[in-house]
Amino acid sequence: MSSLAGFILKVAIISSSGALAPGPLTAAAAATGARKGWRGGFWISMGHLVVELPLVLLIGLGVASILTRDEVVRILALTGGIFLLFFSYLTARDALKFKSIGSSNTSSSPFLIGIALSALNPFFIAWWAGVGSSLVAEAVALWGFAGIGILYASHVWLDFFWLTGLARITSMSGFSMRIYRALLFSLAMLVTIFGIDFLHYAIFEKHLLPF
Repeated sequence: MSSLAGFILKVAIISSSGALAPGPLTAAAAATGARKGWRGGFWISMGHLVVELPLVLLIGLGVASILTRDEVVRILALTGGIFLLFFSYLTARDALKFKSIGSSNTSSSPFLIGIALSALNPFFIAWWAGVGSSLVAEAVALWGFAGIGILYASHVWLDFFWLTGLARITSMSGFSMRIYRALLFSLAMLVTIFGIDFLHYAIFEKHLLPF
């Protein structure tokens, strides 16, 4: 196996630990997909990309140490926790308000949700500053700054595949209104749990969740 093929495979495998992990983006994609179909997941992925790509470039320029400082992580956790609780409220509200599953008239923009849930998630940032930074360093050592492009292309498709696919699944026909509302309420509760975990970490520097 060539060094390029081996590196791409390694990035894809390691990236799955972050991209496919349960978290706010996963819950948001499922909730948004129930309202907007696969496009909801796609635009969440686009919002995520808007935050993630500049972050990877900055790590390539050597700012990983700043992003892992305790005070930075706690500020992001506090802000992110507040946003997650607000998003949970919007999801629960939509579950009560919508009259049909096909309805998608909502004030929540999937693109903006993707941006906010990425930029305000200190653990996503910590993943890149920790696990991801070693991959960035290896890519730059092998191919120079162009290696970051190889690295990111090897990673980002997983985000789009997972979030868009998950949104498509939750939008499939066959959901009754009762199931639809139960799904949204369940996802709202899940997002609330993540929000509380973020706030708990911001205050006590300790997670409530095991992941």
